[in-house]
Amino acid sequence: MAKRRLRTGPTAALPVKPDQSELLRLVRLADPAAREDGGDIVAADVRVQAPVEAETDLVGGELEQVWACRVAAEGPLPFDYFDRFLAEGLAFRLGGLAVCRGEVSDPADDDRGGPAVVLPARPSAEELVAHLEGEVEEEDEFVFTAGGVRVLVVPQKGQPPAVAELLPFATELTAVELRGDDPVKLGTLALALSEGLNGLAVDRWRFRIDAPEDLLPPPERS
Repeated sequence: MAKRRLRTGPTAALPVKPDQSELLRLVRLADPAAREDGGDIVAADVRVQAPVEAETDLVGGELEQVWACRVAAEGPLPFDYFDRFLAEGLAFRLGGLAVCRGEVSDPADDDRGGPAVVLPARPSAEELVAHLEGEVEEEDEFVFTAGGVRVLVVPQKGQPPAVAELLPFATELTAVELRGDDPVKLGTLALALSEGLNGLAVDRWRFRIDAPEDLLPPPERS
């Protein structure tokens, strides 16, 4: 039963057993109110179960050793895929793989998204363009290209726990999504926009980022 639950996931399959304090620090990037509960960590409406040693076939032999942290819902299913995003974000930052519904994925190889800046209100086009560098091309009312970076202004789906500090002042959460080939460049722009527009810079899993390098996988997986 336990092995089947790990395969069902969402599960972060890690190459090294994570230190409890480091795991808590990382979970708090996704939910600042996360807390320890015995060997587990409770964040929003999910529980990150204490790491257990697992068979390497959990990830098809892709790792020589596997420590698995399953993310389980506390009560009803989590909103906005928070459990899956949490497992994938932890796997990325700890150099591991993600397992969900029997499928194994490497978050470091996933280029479907980039960082974003979550804002308490939608900025005007003029406000946003003022914080972009280089020649700015406007593709649409809220789609821009500047310095090789595509900038999209879209409604933020749901209310990620990481941005709870914005909610008391928010009328409508907005995400400024950034797309490009250079993660460090994207991270630098995200942090600059968060500072200039009073928002919060997050990665694609809605973990807070504090430095551009937070968008890079650990050196051993890069």
